[in-house]
Amino acid sequence: MKTTGKKYIIIPYEKLKDFCIAVLKNRSVREDVIYHVSESLIQTSLRGVDSHGIELLPHYIRSIDSRRINPDPKYNYKATASSTGLLDADHTFGHAAGAEGMQNAIEMARASGVGAVSVYNSTHFGAAAYFSLMASKQNMIGISFTQADSLMLSYSGVRPFFGTNPICFSAPCENEDPFCLDMSTSLVNWNKLIMYKKMGTDIPSDWACDVKGNPTTNPNDAVSLLPIGGYKGFGLSMMIDILCSLLSGMPFGRDIIKMYADPIENKRYLGHFFIAMDIARFTDMTIFKERLQMMMEEVRSEPVKNSEIPVMVPNDPEKKMFDIRSKEGIPLSIITYESLKQISDDIGFELLK
Repeated sequence: MKTTGKKYIIIPYEKLKDFCIAVLKNRSVREDVIYHVSESLIQTSLRGVDSHGIELLPHYIRSIDSRRINPDPKYNYKATASSTGLLDADHTFGHAAGAEGMQNAIEMARASGVGAVSVYNSTHFGAAAYFSLMASKQNMIGISFTQADSLMLSYSGVRPFFGTNPICFSAPCENEDPFCLDMSTSLVNWNKLIMYKKMGTDIPSDWACDVKGNPTTNPNDAVSLLPIGGYKGFGLSMMIDILCSLLSGMPFGRDIIKMYADPIENKRYLGHFFIAMDIARFTDMTIFKERLQMMMEEVRSEPVKNSEIPVMVPNDPEKKMFDIRSKEGIPLSIITYESLKQISDDIGFELLK
């Protein structure tokens, strides 16, 4: 452990992973569920996506204690055709339910070329990249979607209807970790805005709007987030809600239980949607990976406007951050550290030893 000024405490990722596992075991979470929750949270923090990483562990613990999240789910998977299936997540961690859904999609894709699984009765699943990367590690294209509570300002409206509904697309390449585009359909996610609230820092004027639908720089006045690309981001969010709610039977739009604002004992009934595609059913795998590598390198070689800012492809910043944090550790804000320390003290785990 080491400190950087007064703002952050850096802890080795192995220590944080051990802590995460210990906390979940303390709450009687099942072993397979623990695996996916801890893997997802640490992988996400290592990739620099702090809003969906270990920062969320205190909220998840409160969700277990309040019985919003089921620590010992009884999954019910039903294959509806050779390439499609439905998974009842039994209100467990979305990280584990999503992994179960994607694994079923991968197995169907291995047999039939493509697999698509709709997951229902789930909860917040963290970072969408975790599931898409599962498929790409099996030489497949992976696509992940989830719905979220109503936080995105409707185009030309004054209040939110759809969520920040993310999409992730991942594909394997030849000489490095997969290409991975993981994005919400809003300019930022709500958890990032919460981080700014905790720090007492103003936000950019193009992130969020107040109760009247006007842009605000005060995170405490923000009640909705702005979509990417105006009506296009709004349309993408609606598309994702169709995939995640109408195919699964889950609530949509303003009927979705809110992650933070609603009573934490209320179950969320979230839907996810996963697709795995066996690349070898379309083209030679080696050639595909070579061409994707070539495409990425050609993009990176494009002329730059600013010599200090390279042209990058999606996942380049995350790959760089993963390498740095794997060696140096994961930085925690003082607020996050204090929150985690309280939990560690409660279970007798020495977080900083």
